[in-house]
Amino acid sequence: MSDSADAPAPVSPQGGAGTEQWKERGVVKRVLLYVVGAHLLAALLWLFFLIGAHAHK
Repeated sequence: MSDSADAPAPVSPQGGAGTEQWKERGVVKRVLLYVVGAHLLAALLWLFFLIGAHAHK
């Protein structure tokens, strides 16, 4: 009787979900999303300060 539960699952040679390349691509996408989001938030805050500085008091 073989212990098939202990053997690692076969990985598709084409590179699907679960491969290192797939995980790296996910990390890169997430980092780019966070960087773009942070810059958009910073631009919005900068715009608020710009408008506030030119407000007539």
